[in-house]
Amino acid sequence: MDYLQAIVLAIIEGITEFLPVSSTGHMIIASSFFGIAHDDFTKLFTVVIQLGAILSVVVLYFKRFFQTFDFYFKLLVAFIPAVVFGLLFSKKIDALLENPVTVAVSLVLGGIILLKVDDWFTANEETDTIEHITYPTALKIGLFQCLAMIPGVSRSGASIIGGMSQKLSRTTAAEFSFFLAVPTMLGATVKKCYDYYKDGFILSDDQINLLIIGNVVGFIVAMLAIKSFIGYLSKHGFKMFGYYRIGAGLAILIIHFFIFKLTSI
Repeated sequence: MDYLQAIVLAIIEGITEFLPVSSTGHMIIASSFFGIAHDDFTKLFTVVIQLGAILSVVVLYFKRFFQTFDFYFKLLVAFIPAVVFGLLFSKKIDALLENPVTVAVSLVLGGIILLKVDDWFTANEETDTIEHITYPTALKIGLFQCLAMIPGVSRSGASIIGGMSQKLSRTTAAEFSFFLAVPTMLGATVKKCYDYYKDGFILSDDQINLLIIGNVVGFIVAMLAIKSFIGYLSKHGFKMFGYYRIGAGLAILIIHFFIFKLTSI
């Protein structure tokens, strides 16, 4: 991986991490385009630069993180399913991460859902705040988030839809999804780093510099993306993201199978 590739991947991470379009799916496709998808450092890089995106949430919502212990316990309850499913199916998840067809199909199916989701759920205005989220609701949102372990599904999209299914508005569901991203992404980063450390993977000075640059770029871009997303979502809903996912997924399938046929001749 060179510095240009690191910056491009970090920009993609920053833009897509909190949008319902799947950051993992986009980085798999981008790294495959660069020809570095199977490189061990690339796999580590795409996880570790999530720290920059996490920091953007903490900075933007700094005051709102200082709440009652009840708030933190609800985040913990929502986070637990990701821990359980991640530990149980980590090897299968890693195998799926190298399959662009899985990403493409997930993008298309998720796009179809986003076209309809605004019509499926109605928010309860009386309880439409983060503070009114109950423990059962937090657990259900956490279970929805686990769907994002399938590449292309989108962690933010799954958890936002999970919140909307519990009568939260798009904005409140999105904000809870942002808060939930902090323990979820931090946990995934720590686990990935530990796995690489356990396997004896040692970072060079150049690779450390790439990780620093990736996190800085991801942090800046993610801050801009979050601000833009909340404003757009509250006014226009999910349809644009649905059309984008369908178009991107179909384009990936066409390119993938067209290239496959050419190389098979």
